[in-house]
Amino acid sequence: MKQKLLQAVCFVISAALAFQYDRFGGTEFSGGRITGPMLDLFGVGTLMFALGLLTVWTYPRIAAVVGVSASLLCFPLYVYFTAPGPFRYVFRGEYSVPLRANFEWDFWAVLGLLVLIVTAYVSTRVFFAEGGARATQV
Repeated sequence: MKQKLLQAVCFVISAALAFQYDRFGGTEFSGGRITGPMLDLFGVGTLMFALGLLTVWTYPRIAAVVGVSASLLCFPLYVYFTAPGPFRYVFRGEYSVPLRANFEWDFWAVLGLLVLIVTAYVSTRVFFAEGGARATQV
């Protein structure tokens, strides 16, 4: 019960941060060859956090898989705003905005990364704890 509550809290915080950070919907950022799909993945990940929140009480293992998947989908956008230099090195292309620094301090992006890491960790723990409990009962 305690793990399910912790997982639900992580989903709520992750979704709230994602909704707060989703400010690029109608901008040029959404039309980029690399940034457009990345923003779409972020939107899908945000919706998956809401879906995970709905299933956390009835199907905790499914919610755990959804939580890890949502964390992985939201991760690239936060990394892009925290470490644009390494991100551009890995994903080559023409960017309309020149690179100012390899690493930027964006409080919301760093907080989002930390929350995603905690959410993925908690979801992984719930997944294996629920599987172990069922295996010993059989």
